[in-house]
Amino acid sequence: MFDALIKVGGSVCNSPRLKEYASEWAALSRRYRLLFIAGGGLFADQVRALDHHLDLSDSAAHWMAIAAMDQNGYLLADFMRGVQTVSWIADRGRESEILIPNSQFPILPSPDAGGSSSVLLPYTLLRQVDPLPHSWEVTSDSLAAWLAGFAGTNCLVLLKDVPGVYQASSPGAPPTLLAEIARERLADCEVVDPTFFKTLPPKVDTWILSGRHPDRLAELLETGRTEGTRVVSETPAL
Repeated sequence: MFDALIKVGGSVCNSPRLKEYASEWAALSRRYRLLFIAGGGLFADQVRALDHHLDLSDSAAHWMAIAAMDQNGYLLADFMRGVQTVSWIADRGRESEILIPNSQFPILPSPDAGGSSSVLLPYTLLRQVDPLPHSWEVTSDSLAAWLAGFAGTNCLVLLKDVPGVYQASSPGAPPTLLAEIARERLADCEVVDPTFFKTLPPKVDTWILSGRHPDRLAELLETGRTEGTRVVSETPAL
């Protein structure tokens, strides 16, 4: 089983400091078994622009956006020495192969899989499973939530260009960063898409962290806590 599924937001993937961040993530990959997946970023933005200009069908826009995630996945893997790209998911710690739900296709490691951590290129897998609606309301965040359950990981980390989820404070005061947020409240914030909390499996420990501070991901993996926002099943007590 993977120690964590790490979704690297598209804005983080397209940061000028990506090489620096990726180097630190690659170092973590030598200590933990991690599965990385990239958001669509600038490539997905181009699909949105084409959709606005040409009025694409929902399915065409969906698959073009998934292909954008593959492009950023190649970009991410290029800067993470020792971390390979994979097109399938397999838990090599199990004797039997995992099967795609409602399908006869086995999930096997891609031929170039190696090491203990990988970057998943999701297009091929999703063409066979296709679990989510074809809509711009469903982003790579919801896809990562679904993959966390599909891969059987107990931890999902969303690395974004914000440090977590903010809550309003008293008038004139700056907003404060939430230490915890209930799943249902995610629908009211703009940090994840509206379907994320519906897709997120109930027992997956989920965090929203700043991708611009790789030390926070390292601290989370080592201690189970860090600066950021943890998604919980119920509204935290005041």
